[in-house]
Amino acid sequence: QVQLVESGGGLVQPGGSLRLSCAASGSIFLIYNMGWYRQAPGKQRELVATITNGGSTNYADSVKDRFTISRDNAGNTVYLQMNSLKPEDTAVYYCNMIYKAGWTAPTDDAWGQGTQVTVSS
Repeated sequence: QVQLVESGGGLVQPGGSLRLSCAASGSIFLIYNMGWYRQAPGKQRELVATITNGGSTNYADSVKDRFTISRDNAGNTVYLQMNSLKPEDTAVYYCNMIYKAGWTAPTDDAWGQGTQVTVSS
């Protein structure tokens, strides 16, 4: 069993910054991708950014040049630095991990519990 624990959400004014963190623990043999998704009220969950175990990144067009995703050296923690925040960035942000629990285990994915980000004056 694996666990993803997110932190760093909160209330920020437009133009402000926040940094989200997500730490993975549990039965993890290999992590492929880690990423962040978000879901605003009344909308579907959407991709924000992902990062592979090789460090390749992918961003939604709406956050390019404002958000930066990164991973720590051990690879079990992923961060999302969010700058120049806009009211439309308001959402619950979820951490996601694509991983294997063992050498012969199937590839699986896990989700965090979500952290609220509210951008408002």
